[in-house]
Amino acid sequence: MTACLRVAAMQLRAHDRRDFPRVCELIADDVQRVASHADLIVLPEATFPAYVIGNAAIDMRAVETALERLRRIASATRTVIVVGAAAANGAVRNAAFVIDADGSLAGRTDKLFLWHFDRRWFSPGERIEPIATAVGVLGVLICADGRLPTIARHLVDRGAAALVMPTAWVTSGRDPHRLENAQADLLGRVRAYENRVPFVAANKCGSELGMVAYCGKSQIVNPQGEIVAIAGEREPETLFGSIVLGSEAPQRSTVPPPQMTGAHFDGPLRLAISIDPLPEDIDARIEVLDDGYALSPCDPESLTALCRKLPAAAVEDSVVLDPAGLVAYRRANYALICWSTALGDPWSERIARARAMELRLYIVVFDRSMHRAFAVDPDGTIVAGTFDGYRLASFALDPRKTTETTVAPGSDVGVGLARIAEIIDAPA
Repeated sequence: MTACLRVAAMQLRAHDRRDFPRVCELIADDVQRVASHADLIVLPEATFPAYVIGNAAIDMRAVETALERLRRIASATRTVIVVGAAAANGAVRNAAFVIDADGSLAGRTDKLFLWHFDRRWFSPGERIEPIATAVGVLGVLICADGRLPTIARHLVDRGAAALVMPTAWVTSGRDPHRLENAQADLLGRVRAYENRVPFVAANKCGSELGMVAYCGKSQIVNPQGEIVAIAGEREPETLFGSIVLGSEAPQRSTVPPPQMTGAHFDGPLRLAISIDPLPEDIDARIEVLDDGYALSPCDPESLTALCRKLPAAAVEDSVVLDPAGLVAYRRANYALICWSTALGDPWSERIARARAMELRLYIVVFDRSMHRAFAVDPDGTIVAGTFDGYRLASFALDPRKTTETTVAPGSDVGVGLARIAEIIDAPA
């Protein structure tokens, strides 16, 4: 049985912590207006009191008063509300409160993968549990939690029928005409697609203290990974859309995890890639290109030879499409994954870029449906690929980049994946 929900993602203009007393009632008034048009409302991360809170003590009574106002709205309108707010019961947590349609607290999620400076005043969460509500079971994750694929996977495997994210997606502003953020631009859609559930994220726009800028792009994504609605980058906006709760079983791999690789290679290496059989004169060709090895799915021996120098592996869809499939290779110190697929455009590129970026791996894709080979670096950038008559592409692979797992100061992907595995594997 499936359920269709009216969803509202409220993109708010960021406010400084000192402005919280002035804006909290305005935010509640906006929620009141939206509530009659939605079964589920999502607000940004740290809506109360702010994201950049510093080390000064928080007036938790003010936060609780703001939450109480939302509880009254939820009860009066029979709407489920998910809102980001600070929580303090000993440690201060970056939390998402899930207020049920009767105004009760259905549950709370604490951010697990703290990002950059928020570790200075927040303690990380300790549990990964979906939350049952009047509109269905929700998998709530907060901002950078979406960068670790095993968090969303575990929530869905525990029964979540939708992924809901209060977030504070930041942007560097390197292109003022296009405010970039990997999660807003790519990973949100991938989280929905690989788990076969809708994904709803509410972000901020503007900046806090003139030094933390947000990219907007709040979004509602369907279980097929396609955008239902997306907000602009710079202005407050409430998105409305309908979602169907997930009912399709997602891909989960049964392939045994790999053994720790013994191969080790310190320096950069150039590789040639082709979807076609390697020509008889391949050695002469790669010498011209200054490449050390050539790889093709038609010539398995080419990868075998490379594996003596570099920790590399060949995998199929069952491993890559499972959000945890390549995590085992990351933790076993592999540097290169060669993925054979017929997934086609655009999903082979989206999935490869997501896996490379979130796990800090090089990925070579041999896509039979596009008759194309392409390579993605640990930043999620496609660095080379074949097309038309260009049948042998080459790129530089630096294994040292795969050891650079700190993606922001204090935010290490390798450490984060290990910690999430401990939480998932801990006895109930």
